[in-house]
Amino acid sequence: MQRPAAFSTLYGRVLAPLPGRAGGAASGGGGNGWGVPGSHVRLPGPAEFGTRGRAGNTNTSGGDTKSVCPGTSTMSKAEEAKKLAGRAAVENHVRNNQVLGIGSGSTIVHAVQRIAERVKQENLNLVCIPTSFQARQLILQHGLTLSDLDRHPEIDLAIDGADEVDADLNLIKGGGGCLTQEKIVAGYASRFIVIADFRKDSKNLGDQWHKGIPIEVIPMAYVPVSRAVTQKFGGVIELRMAVNKAGPVVTDNGNFILDWKFDRVHKWSEVNTVIKMIPGVVDTGLFINMAERVYFGMQDGSVNVREKPFC
Repeated sequence: MQRPAAFSTLYGRVLAPLPGRAGGAASGGGGNGWGVPGSHVRLPGPAEFGTRGRAGNTNTSGGDTKSVCPGTSTMSKAEEAKKLAGRAAVENHVRNNQVLGIGSGSTIVHAVQRIAERVKQENLNLVCIPTSFQARQLILQHGLTLSDLDRHPEIDLAIDGADEVDADLNLIKGGGGCLTQEKIVAGYASRFIVIADFRKDSKNLGDQWHKGIPIEVIPMAYVPVSRAVTQKFGGVIELRMAVNKAGPVVTDNGNFILDWKFDRVHKWSEVNTVIKMIPGVVDTGLFINMAERVYFGMQDGSVNVREKPFC
């Protein structure tokens, strides 16, 4: 079977610094970053590009200048924990004749590997719906049956990862930029199961994940959306910038990603609803009241399963 050609983005607009307006001041206070005068959006400067994607708190006035390099043992334990969680979820929930939603990110790789093994071992008849280009490639590379919501609008089971999970099983997702398609697939699934490693388990959103809540926006609206969110809820917003491309990250849908670094715990259901109603917002990385069960791979080799709390 011929391998598909490498994916290339047709939408590649580069943002130049915007002209100033009388009385405007760039928020954030960073001297080395582009500022959008009169707004609350902040674009990281060159000094911050090297730290993008690392864990830890981000200093909103000047970026995270600390070099965070976890030890090999920690990273290997986290990867093993991802594998444990992914395989446990597949063993407990994947059955013959299912339509599966396949999530995105590093953890889902282990789940897809186990799905492919079971298909061969048990001759399972499964159909897979991807949440991103990456997920589509995983499905094809492992010889699984690829489909879409046009042909299979009802999904039996969706499996995906998360950037953080709170005590009520609310999620932050979208660190990889696939939040809208992930939410669509999860939303049309009868069951939504999450797999994660021990680092993603928090009491409150923001305890472990410090990169903010992703918000996918139509490109022309990223500045007014940034202003509206920070005026309503505080915090700081950054336009997510690409690493190996000049300009911002562009999603599979041709949109931009804003990362909202909130400064306090909110009522996330209300916040999610309000932000989604702002003109120009496509969707948020808040997954509220969606996950039924979360599998956490732990450092000691066990798997911790948390169910959705019922009132």
